[in-house]
Amino acid sequence: MDDPSTPGLTQTRLGGFGVICSPVFYTSTAVIALFVLFGAIFPERAEAIFNQLQTGISEYLGWYYMLVVTIFLVFALYLMFSRYGSVRLGDQFETPRFSYTAWFAMLFSAGMGIGLLFWSIAEPMYHYLDPPHAAGETSAGATEAMRYTFFHWGLHAWAIYIVVALSLAYYAYRHNLPLLIRSSLYPFIGDRIYGPWGHLVDVLALFGTMFGVATSLGLGVMQINAGLNFVFGIEESTNMQIILVAIITLIAVGSVALGIDKGIKRLSNFNIGLAVILIALLLIIGPTLFILRMLVESTGVYVQNLPAMSLWADTIDETGWATAWTIFYWGWWISWAPYVGMFIARVSRGRTIREFVAGVLLAPTAAAFVWLAVFGGTAMSYELEGVVDLTGAVSENVSTALFVTIEALPLWDWLAVVVMAAATVLIVTFFVTSSDSGSLVIDTLASGDVRNPTVTQRVYWAILEGVVASILLLAGGLAALQAAAISVGLPFSIVMLIMMIGLWKSLQETEAVTPTKYQKEAPPPHTLFGYSEDLDDKIR
Repeated sequence: MDDPSTPGLTQTRLGGFGVICSPVFYTSTAVIALFVLFGAIFPERAEAIFNQLQTGISEYLGWYYMLVVTIFLVFALYLMFSRYGSVRLGDQFETPRFSYTAWFAMLFSAGMGIGLLFWSIAEPMYHYLDPPHAAGETSAGATEAMRYTFFHWGLHAWAIYIVVALSLAYYAYRHNLPLLIRSSLYPFIGDRIYGPWGHLVDVLALFGTMFGVATSLGLGVMQINAGLNFVFGIEESTNMQIILVAIITLIAVGSVALGIDKGIKRLSNFNIGLAVILIALLLIIGPTLFILRMLVESTGVYVQNLPAMSLWADTIDETGWATAWTIFYWGWWISWAPYVGMFIARVSRGRTIREFVAGVLLAPTAAAFVWLAVFGGTAMSYELEGVVDLTGAVSENVSTALFVTIEALPLWDWLAVVVMAAATVLIVTFFVTSSDSGSLVIDTLASGDVRNPTVTQRVYWAILEGVVASILLLAGGLAALQAAAISVGLPFSIVMLIMMIGLWKSLQETEAVTPTKYQKEAPPPHTLFGYSEDLDDKIR
């Protein structure tokens, strides 16, 4: 049964489908339909238009992206160490719904797990061939390759997610506003968030989420298909990719129908468990000493050069490197921020701001660095030692980089096949978690924050993601979809600046500087290793 409608929003009950926020649902559906039709009927023209838009944004506003993303990181670090760090996202003694392990698994799976599988080997190889400040295919180039790969998958990406997630969680759990993007505008426009401006930002967020997930789904099945071809000789074709989209969508539908606890949480835990097994295998079987040295050295070089990398816009040489890589990544992470941010907010109730920022910023970054050092370090070692031509493999078919690396490990043939099959399963399950968590976010936006939407409603959005990806795969319009999704990052970055300023303003105006007497006398709401069940029972 659906929750009661959100006060102030224009909501309608569509029979067994459930409650929808009419302006957001119908506008988003129309925009999605029009774009998919345009991309399917005129794929080359759509790709040209959106590529030109993306190129223009990168060329003329790249400096803005570099500056604004750095500001987001500084803001996140400020909140973690500020007096507001003790503010709890919920009631003062509320306990989190999920354990640290489950929470982190869902953060990582939704945030960037699938991207790391695709790029952890391919990106260092690309940078090794063409580093920004050194000669290609040299030791200096190898160092730069790992440093910039760490940079693109490190603190800045998670800081982008934090701005959205923390703003949403704060207003939803401290001020009882809807868990919607519009709520972050409340400090500036008050109850008018329930009007046209609120509808606009929610439509923008839904648009970016749908196209971001559909793009990742389409690109992901290409990697899965390439892996199946590499391991089992299964033909690479559009028809096979459509079949794979259908399979992933069906699994996602099942996960979405089960909900967060029984579906998304369990699948995320499975992802992390299988990923840890693969990492341990490569660390033990692969060039162990090289990997450990690479992890320590690349982390040190990353920290040492972080300020310079954060603001380097390639002004003098104008090689186009920063535009092609860093600015592209920042636009991509911003376009994903509504989706990942809303999902993180949804699973983070009960955490303090300090705990939230540390958990979302530092823990996933550390995990990403380990991942990149193990997979990227293995590939770099094999490339430098001439074990296998990974730069050639990446240039020929980037989707096979992971499987070429696994094949080069000193394993028995049958075991190599098992490991590659496990990697393929991991790719599939990471995509499923992206799809079902994306469906949950879209459903929240389209319904107006109905907390327990009908199964029909959740399944509808999961299927629509697969349909959009399939249509554009068939028509060749996937590149246009990707360019459009990244272009959405520009207007949403402005929304994020407003969110950041509004959150800072609200914290200053509404949160006590020092704890109240009640807060001082109350027992601590948590223990070292998690929240106390006895205390939780007493509070309830």
